[in-house]
Amino acid sequence: MLISTRGRYALRVLIDLVEHTENGYVPMKDIAERQGISLKYLERIIPVLSKNGVIEGLQGKGGGYRLVIPPEDCKIGDVLRLTEGNLAPVACLECGTLPCERTSECRTYPMWVEFYQMINDFFNNKTLADMVKTDTADLSTVL
Repeated sequence: MLISTRGRYALRVLIDLVEHTENGYVPMKDIAERQGISLKYLERIIPVLSKNGVIEGLQGKGGGYRLVIPPEDCKIGDVLRLTEGNLAPVACLECGTLPCERTSECRTYPMWVEFYQMINDFFNNKTLADMVKTDTADLSTVL
């Protein structure tokens, strides 16, 4: 499973909105500048978040975007599913696909189901609030 730039950038946008919430609505160009993301690419990500009620926009002077959901209620898994679609590690677990004819005899199927559950549990137990409170000094020790 590989999370695309669309999913990663969506999370960066939302974290940016949380960190600049005192400014009210945050202009897209400010987010793009701070995050090093092209405006053109943001114009493809922002509507997905807006249409699904994660953020809202205001046009005109003083306009921009703001988070609608409290950061502690905004689950990373929900955001990734909006931007990436299903987080299934293998095709046979993707939503909407026909069940694999080999499922009953597939020796690897239970492992993939368990891994898929781990992925969902992990991302569903992380929120934007968790991402914002991460100390950047701790990031150097991650890898």
